[in-house]
Amino acid sequence: MAKNQEVERIAKKLDKMVHKKNTDGALDLLRELKNMKMSLETLQSTRIGMSVNAVRKQSSDEEVQTLAKALIKSWKKLLDGSERKCEEEEKKKKDGSPARSSSTSKDSGSSEKSCKETPPTTPTATSAPARFTTFPPAPVTTDSVRNKSRELLVAALQTDDDHKTIGVDCEHLAAQIEEQIFQEFKSTDMKYKTRLRSRISNLKDQKNPDLRRNVLCGNISPQRIASMSAEDMASAELKQIRETLTKESIREHQLSKVGGTETDMFICNKCHGKSCAYTQVQIRSADEPMTTFVLCNSCGNRWKFC
Repeated sequence: MAKNQEVERIAKKLDKMVHKKNTDGALDLLRELKNMKMSLETLQSTRIGMSVNAVRKQSSDEEVQTLAKALIKSWKKLLDGSERKCEEEEKKKKDGSPARSSSTSKDSGSSEKSCKETPPTTPTATSAPARFTTFPPAPVTTDSVRNKSRELLVAALQTDDDHKTIGVDCEHLAAQIEEQIFQEFKSTDMKYKTRLRSRISNLKDQKNPDLRRNVLCGNISPQRIASMSAEDMASAELKQIRETLTKESIREHQLSKVGGTETDMFICNKCHGKSCAYTQVQIRSADEPMTTFVLCNSCGNRWKFC
C-alpha cells in the first residue's frame, strides 16, 4: 500500500508546480503514483486526487494529461466501490436484516458512519462526483442585504471548478459563513459589509487558490474564515514578502545611526543586551551637561540617557 507520507510529498510537489505554473517533472511524479497501490484512506487523507487534477488542467503535455486521467479514473473506481458498499449496508439495515452478532452490528454501524462522514476527495476528469463535503444549512433569512451577501459569497466560492471537483454545496457553505459574520455584529452595518467584502475578495483571489480550496474542503471552517484577519488569509507568497520587508525595515532601522561610540556600559530595556553605541549632543544650555542618546545594536531600540 502507498504510504501517506510519500503520497503527501508528491501532492505538495504537484501543488507547487501548479502554483508556479510550471509542470516540468510532473510526468515522473505521476509515474510514481501509478506504481503505488492506493488505498481509500490514503486518497481521502492526502487529497492527492485534487493535486493530480490540477496538474492535468495546468499542463499542456498530452502524456501528462493522459496519465493523470488514467490515475483519476482508477481512483474513482475505488471510491465507487466504497459507495456501493455503503449503500448495500444501508439497504440491509433498512430491510431489517438480522445482525449475525452484536460485534458485527457495531462494526457495520461504524462502517456506515465512516462512509457518510468521511468526504472522498479524489476528483474526476470528466464529470463532477456526488456531493460528499456537506455543511449544515444556516437559518433562512428574508433580509435582502444578507441574501445578497450570500449570493456574492457563492459566486466567490465558485470562482473556478474546485467546488465541482470537491463536491460541496456552495449555497449552504456561503450561508454558514454569512451567518457567522452576522452573529458577530448582530446587524448589517458598515462593519458587517466590510467583513463580507474582505472575505469575498480573498476567496476570489486567483493568486491565492489555496484559501478557497481549504474552505471548500472544510480544512478552514465557516467560523474560522468569518473571523480571519487579512494577514491570516494572505497567500504564502504574500506572507513571505511581508516577512522579508519587516526584516529589511528592522535592519535599516538598526543601521540608521550616524557615528556613535561602541560600548557595553548600557543595558537595553527591551532585549537586555549590552552591545550598544552612544552619541552625546548638547541640546540644553551651555552650562547643562550633554544629553546621551543610546542605540542597541541587537534590536534597534533607542533611548535617551540623561
